[in-house]
Amino acid sequence: MKTIRFVLACTLSVMAAQASAQSADYPNRPVRVVVGFAPGGAADTVARIMSESFSKALKQTIVVENKPGAGSSIAADYVVKAPADGYTLLIASPSSISINPALNPGLTYTAKDLKAVTKITTSPLVLAVSTKTDIHSVADLIRIAKAKPDYLNYATSGNGSAPHLGAALFTLLTNTRMTHVPYRGGAPAIQSVMAGDTHLSFGTAPSVLAQAESGKLRPIAVSTKESSALVPSLPGMREAGLPDYNLEFWYGIFVPANTPAPVVQKIYDAAVIAMSDPKVKEGLAREGTETSVSKSPEDFDEFLAKEDKFWVNLAKSADIAVN
Repeated sequence: MKTIRFVLACTLSVMAAQASAQSADYPNRPVRVVVGFAPGGAADTVARIMSESFSKALKQTIVVENKPGAGSSIAADYVVKAPADGYTLLIASPSSISINPALNPGLTYTAKDLKAVTKITTSPLVLAVSTKTDIHSVADLIRIAKAKPDYLNYATSGNGSAPHLGAALFTLLTNTRMTHVPYRGGAPAIQSVMAGDTHLSFGTAPSVLAQAESGKLRPIAVSTKESSALVPSLPGMREAGLPDYNLEFWYGIFVPANTPAPVVQKIYDAAVIAMSDPKVKEGLAREGTETSVSKSPEDFDEFLAKEDKFWVNLAKSADIAVN
């Protein structure tokens, strides 16, 4: 028995030493940043704007990979199954972290399979409509939606995504019905609105603003109660006539749950440096997004505990099924 215990202790000691050595050497090869939506959407835009500064802070190449589908669950599942060594990161929203695991028992992962590193951005959604509609205000939208239940359709980046939740909250508060049309990312969803295939979207700011500036979309409000300095030309929901509506959107960095703490700390420290870079701040601001970094990985965990309740309760109240 003593021999077995001695062998086990030696094995654990060697494993600990190896993990410590790997952590000290991290990163010694390129780091992948996985995005759960198609190129051109908000998550992709955030990842690519920060990648250069993040690469300099980590002193390694950053490779952005798009794995769209299932409301970003495909990307989350991919990262969960990756080695917990800090070389595969996930940029995620409430969809893959809170909503999908809570509402879809068929998923092969849960929120506990991912380790929170830090929040990196926050922004309002932008309510935008097709220029082919007669909708010029939130009041117009409510009037038409009430007069023609299920006539209006709204595009989103997938079931359980923030744009989906944004529209669901709108229909709950206005007692209206609209038809949901999910896409595999924010960019194709917004393209459908521009083409007139769908009527509107509660899009993420990076997906909407450039198209709005070129006249291909008509933005009518932001999703926060008050107007946002990020998009000063648009009214908040209180001014637009829906004072009980308030929704803010964020992205954060996650890694597989068993990633060593020293590696998590290195990723966090590099993210802090990257998101404080004036070029990153300016680039995101042009897209209607601002940097918002957690005080620590533990602080991000506490934030997520509160956020989970809000998003999951909203999804359940709106009877949203994620599959």
